[in-house]
Amino acid sequence: MSASPLKVLVTGGTSGLGLAMASALAGTGAAVALTGRSAARTTAIAVELPGAVGIELDVRDESSVVRAIDQAWTRLGGIDMLVNNAGIGMRTVNPRFMTDPLGFWEVPADGFRAVIETNLTGYFLVAREVTPRMLAVGSGRIVNISVNHSTMHLAGFVPYGPSRAGSEALSRIMAADLRDRGVTVNLLLPGGATVTGMLPSYVVAEGRSFLDPAVMGPPIVWLASDEAAGVHDERIVAVEFEGWLRDWKSRR
Repeated sequence: MSASPLKVLVTGGTSGLGLAMASALAGTGAAVALTGRSAARTTAIAVELPGAVGIELDVRDESSVVRAIDQAWTRLGGIDMLVNNAGIGMRTVNPRFMTDPLGFWEVPADGFRAVIETNLTGYFLVAREVTPRMLAVGSGRIVNISVNHSTMHLAGFVPYGPSRAGSEALSRIMAADLRDRGVTVNLLLPGGATVTGMLPSYVVAEGRSFLDPAVMGPPIVWLASDEAAGVHDERIVAVEFEGWLRDWKSRR
């Protein structure tokens, strides 16, 4: 971490992967703004993290995005890193998706739209609002959170799988558009099913082995470090981070 605290915006930062990453970053001294759709909850969570601020944001709503980015930029004094994380899962469409999957033809259209608008359009809207500001100051980092490729083609995973496949494609195109322009774009994913609100409680209670959201801490902290300043268009799997980092260093 540089002498001047890195200023980081984490969307969907009130629980799960987002909270784990926001906590890890705040623990290094970064100034963190975390967002959520509930202003009260977002503020309450932010109070628990050193130097953090909470900002209400519905990533599906363009006016909400503009307002939230303005607030984050003002309250942090800029945004050095955006962590695009806000998302909803299959539970919103089919609460028993892990035991009683629905065929795509059985998925309600409004449920499909809600997931796509949050997980894909939301990433686009937030990045579209932040990127011109980063370009204007000549630097910035964007980290888009993703999932295993297998999730993108599992039976019963419409619309979540397509939403995450779309966000990966979006990320790669963002990286291509921003190459050599001072703003980096990378993908980060846990590497397996993780204990978050996206997993049904009855599945977690079965005692099956799932990842802890804290697995996202080391890679996101590294991506915020001086060493990672030039890392661009990489897909980093958190459970494989140490091996990936060794390989990356060997390629330099």
